[in-house]
Amino acid sequence: MCNSLPDCVIQVIYDCIKLIAVFQHEFFSIDTFIMKQSSFLPLRIAVLVASDTRNETTDTSGKILVERLTKAGHTLAEKCIVADNVYQIRAVLSRWIADPDVDIVITSGGTGLTGRDGTPEAATVLFDKEIEGFGELFRWVSYEEIATSTIQSRVTAGVANGTYIFCLPGSSGACRTGWDKILATQLDIRNSPCNFAELLPRLTEK
Repeated sequence: MCNSLPDCVIQVIYDCIKLIAVFQHEFFSIDTFIMKQSSFLPLRIAVLVASDTRNETTDTSGKILVERLTKAGHTLAEKCIVADNVYQIRAVLSRWIADPDVDIVITSGGTGLTGRDGTPEAATVLFDKEIEGFGELFRWVSYEEIATSTIQSRVTAGVANGTYIFCLPGSSGACRTGWDKILATQLDIRNSPCNFAELLPRLTEK
């Protein structure tokens, strides 16, 4: 069985889409369309764990994220464990969003309500655009697992200098939920009808 569309069929579809776009004035990337039919696009993902107590030996949440992203075919750009300190977290995030070799940043920890929880405060000031729906969707899927306790999670996400930043809670269960229920598909360029991965080249458009 053929896993991708024949070139002739793709060309016919492309011609039809171009014709529709002429009348509707909509932008469509044929490169993205063809990519969705065939190839996985590995992304370079950095993982930050915000914790006052964890190290490489005791960290579980960061390891879960690394295992899942590499198993999916992505590349670990870097992993870093920092204290629950707004300025230390922000310093690492700032370095990564300035690095052209980092496409995605996923943080774990510091999204709660205590005095030491400051990851959203560290990240949101860097955002060029906030992805409000990420936190909304996370709390919705998390409700099925921990019921109303999900209301204490200040999960957030945004775009900074062409880099996605996703801030997840510090528990291993929350990291599994964030990856399995949202990021696994949204960071896969083959996911339809749309995904975060396909927008990466356009995030810095002027």
